[in-house]
Amino acid sequence: MEIRERLQKYTVKDDRIAALSFFGTFAVYFLTLYLAVVYRELWYVFIPAGLISAFAAVRLYVLQHDCGHASLFSARKANDLGGYALSVFSMAPYAIMRHNHNMHHSHLGNLDHRETGEIHTMTLREWNEAGFWDRLTYRLYRNPFILIPLGSAFTYFIRYRWPKNASEIGLSGLFWHNVALAVWIGALYLMAGWAGLGVWMFWGFVGGMIGVFLVYLQHNFEDTYWDRRPDLDPRLAALQGSSALDLGWWMDLGSANIAYHDIHHYNARIPSYRLRKAHQEIRDEYDLRTIRWPEALRSFKLKLWDEDQERLVPYPKTRSTSALTPAE
Repeated sequence: MEIRERLQKYTVKDDRIAALSFFGTFAVYFLTLYLAVVYRELWYVFIPAGLISAFAAVRLYVLQHDCGHASLFSARKANDLGGYALSVFSMAPYAIMRHNHNMHHSHLGNLDHRETGEIHTMTLREWNEAGFWDRLTYRLYRNPFILIPLGSAFTYFIRYRWPKNASEIGLSGLFWHNVALAVWIGALYLMAGWAGLGVWMFWGFVGGMIGVFLVYLQHNFEDTYWDRRPDLDPRLAALQGSSALDLGWWMDLGSANIAYHDIHHYNARIPSYRLRKAHQEIRDEYDLRTIRWPEALRSFKLKLWDEDQERLVPYPKTRSTSALTPAE
């Protein structure tokens, strides 16, 4: 039996599970944020409550992502309504992010359309041909100590206020999304003052770092997949070019199973609450490789796609003199 046929049963939506995930995540998010704000001077409450709130924010983002694929609830209207509601707290405008993410799915693994990915990857050939400033910029960009914290702050608090392709999808939706976000921030200020806003921003920033960490690992690991058309194989791009991260049950719970990204890209109609089980059923039979913590952390040392070796590699140890000298 083909993989697609094996996975078909997992595309069935269960509105009871979806509602529990949706409302349950909101409940955890608000409760833990409340505890972190009220007990911010008690570290033994502030830290665990804040961390759970940060993971709940990641779950809200993943559930919005599910809504964008019409895979959380059985009815499309319910998915869209849920997506718009979630977007206020994920800080990602729903319709625009749905469009951009669908473009990412359409061009997954395509070296000629890397602009649709979340993390930019240079090829080894492009690196060898790049000048000093391009290399320096790329080194800074791919440094995890810059990419993760600054990527979190920039993406969620700044970039999502005007995402790419915003003018094409519709500025009215973006305007009302930002208005709704401003209302939420204003309500938080009225309830908890500047201290409450500071707590929300801090743990939102932490949640963003968790999100950037996961997004990076979804397609950046040693034997991922990139190619150019007409040789590009969409099935390989989905199953080999997307990671399956086994970082522990608690990480699966906190990220709504989005770490099983290979199955998601192979069939985006599978809801997040079925991804883990779907992956486990076919993992051994189809030799789906799983990445655990040691390899996940090593993946941050891999920077460039080597088209000859067909793998992600570190920066080369030898560099040409011309590329190290700023152009005159």
